[in-house]
Amino acid sequence: MSEPTPSAPPRGAEARPVDVSERVTLLDVLRGFALCGVFVSNSFSWFSGRVLLPREQAQALAAPPLETVVSSLYSFFVNQKFVTLFSFLFGLGFSIQLTRAQARGVPIVPLYSRRLLVLLGIGVTHIFALWVGDVLSTYAVVGFALLLFYQRSDRTLLAWVFVLMVAVPLVVPAIQRFGPILLHGAQAAAEAAKASESQEAQEKAQFLAGLSSGSFWTTQEANARYYVDMFFRVNRLLWMSVILGRFLLGLLAGRHLLLQDVERHRPLHRRLLIWGLVLGVLGNGTGLVMQRLRIAGLVDPAKDSWMFVMSVIQEVGYLGLAAVYVAAFALLFQRERWRRVMQVLAPVGRMALTNYLLETVVSLCIYDGWGLGLVGRMPPSSCVAVSLAVFALQVPLSHWWLSRFRFGPAEWLWRSLTYGRAQPMRLAPRGAAAPAAS
Repeated sequence: MSEPTPSAPPRGAEARPVDVSERVTLLDVLRGFALCGVFVSNSFSWFSGRVLLPREQAQALAAPPLETVVSSLYSFFVNQKFVTLFSFLFGLGFSIQLTRAQARGVPIVPLYSRRLLVLLGIGVTHIFALWVGDVLSTYAVVGFALLLFYQRSDRTLLAWVFVLMVAVPLVVPAIQRFGPILLHGAQAAAEAAKASESQEAQEKAQFLAGLSSGSFWTTQEANARYYVDMFFRVNRLLWMSVILGRFLLGLLAGRHLLLQDVERHRPLHRRLLIWGLVLGVLGNGTGLVMQRLRIAGLVDPAKDSWMFVMSVIQEVGYLGLAAVYVAAFALLFQRERWRRVMQVLAPVGRMALTNYLLETVVSLCIYDGWGLGLVGRMPPSSCVAVSLAVFALQVPLSHWWLSRFRFGPAEWLWRSLTYGRAQPMRLAPRGAAAPAAS
């Protein structure tokens, strides 16, 4: 059965945060699930320092059979799938905000722009005060581009999805690969690529040394320096292009009530499940094979020119498995027994921003040198186990908090700054009337 669609508010009603009764529980469940996967991914790659290690050292940590299995499972089922899902939900959330603003007769651009500016401020603070791997600032910047698309037709949106998620990831790597050769010749291009690779390795080594320092201030200085070094890389623009494509898919799904009215779209969800599984297996299976061949030294992205097409193949795989997760959750959520189980994740999704920031704080305490100092030392299985244990603690914490308060702390700050006034935080006593701005 589908969730009841909340009645539209009267036109002319002032803009306000969404009441608990207006929330779509399935979206909160999916957001909580996505947050778990994003945390595992961040821990596996970034918090642990794995992406900063020299290749030989990273491969040594993953060499034992158990670690090889865990790394392969991570690459197939987790890597980039959950951030794809999270981006999709961001675009879908924008669609819901747009629908509700139109129902109230409230202009969407001023309210949404304030919301994104506050998110940008939180993201920038997160970057320089805590962690370089912040995604909030990127979501805020790319989120403004959604304003260019919300009145566009479905056909236009799908065309842009193809451009952003297929054409751009194919063209940009091709230009990066063949452009220097055409302009400067093969030898000069190879020397420039080698110099760039050496510089990147040096920047990673400096960052890893900073993270390993026993001084919090040294760590944060290294964090800020690495962010500035990486900010203007072309790959960042490519990443933002892909994120916008995922946002647009979410906008389309929200426009057609794909997750707000699952029962009506049950056949579509079944097709998504099947075709997503096919594309997911092909795309991620190919990526996993290429990864093992690269570790074995049988392929080299720097020498094998055809490897630039792998970015598109992998993106199709990411999108395919993310679609499987969405469709599976949507269909299972219609069954009462599964709904009761899955709703355990809803409070985590309702305060996803708070939990995301909390995960950063806890992870820095575990991995950075001023904390337990485990950066660059933990094998893949331990990183996954630690992240799942921390997330498991966030589930009851989220339930406890939301049994007493309307928002998570970070959500309260986000809403209060967006609407220009402090929002009521505590839940009204049972039987008492709820405040107008909930």
